[in-house]
Amino acid sequence: MISSRPDPSIAVRALKSAAPYIRMYKGKVFVIKAGGAVFSDRESTRALIEQVAILHQVGIRTVLVHGGGPQLDSIQSALGIETRMIGGRRVTDQRSIDATAMVLNGLINTRILAICRELSIEAIGLSGVDAGLIRAHKRPPVRSPDGGGDTVDYGFVGDIDVVNTAALVKILDDGLMPVVSPLSADDQGTLLNVNADTVAAAVGAGLAAEKLLLCTGAPGILERRDDPRSLVSYTDLKGLQRLHGQGSLADGMLPKAAAIENAIRGGVRRVHVISYKTPDSLLAEVFTNEGTGTLVVADLNALTPAEQQSAAHHP
Repeated sequence: MISSRPDPSIAVRALKSAAPYIRMYKGKVFVIKAGGAVFSDRESTRALIEQVAILHQVGIRTVLVHGGGPQLDSIQSALGIETRMIGGRRVTDQRSIDATAMVLNGLINTRILAICRELSIEAIGLSGVDAGLIRAHKRPPVRSPDGGGDTVDYGFVGDIDVVNTAALVKILDDGLMPVVSPLSADDQGTLLNVNADTVAAAVGAGLAAEKLLLCTGAPGILERRDDPRSLVSYTDLKGLQRLHGQGSLADGMLPKAAAIENAIRGGVRRVHVISYKTPDSLLAEVFTNEGTGTLVVADLNALTPAEQQSAAHHP
């Protein structure tokens, strides 16, 4: 009986095409933020962590920041706590902050670490409270984002003062991968909920990350919110402001847009918005010219002609 073998040239070509990117990014810092929807089931969680494992194992210094919105909604509903969102941001009262700690630091973080163990990633779970990693203060009442004259008190929601990057660098230098929950506390020890996109941007800026990758349910940033075919392949901060002005950004994309701008202004070279629903989207975004989502840089005009050609294919 003659059995056929898989064609090894396919795997060899893939390795050869990825090799320049591995050389380019080895030793660089990537910050990956994944929303809670990614962790809604074991299969999608494992699919993401498998990709993160490859980045970690080829020498990219990887930090994973996670959210937990859907899981928190579910727990709050079970506990009879109303979920309130204003301008894509969560309002957090005393009962909500207790549920937030349960979900983010307990349920989600531990599930991720369990899969990291399965995949032989030496990961360590942290929150913004650990080692004063994310120092924050309670957000004061602010003008309502709907443009009215009302003010909104978001409750136990924090705005970041500083990131203790030295703690993260020590962990990365030891070859470990930090898995960060966005819960924080003020100097009096009051727990505060901080938007995970905001935390990822601040961590990326603090570590002068090469890339910030935002994994979301959307295929990327869309020119028309209800049309997946209107994917914006690449843009810069000016283009992001244009999209905001024309109403292309709404709900959860609003804090993402703010995080993208803060990350780039803070020194992150490139920000990518990709969909966890697209198979191997993280690896395709990092190790191919074509990519899968939206690339955002500070200024497209500042890129060299070669970089502008590459930017058109989301390197």
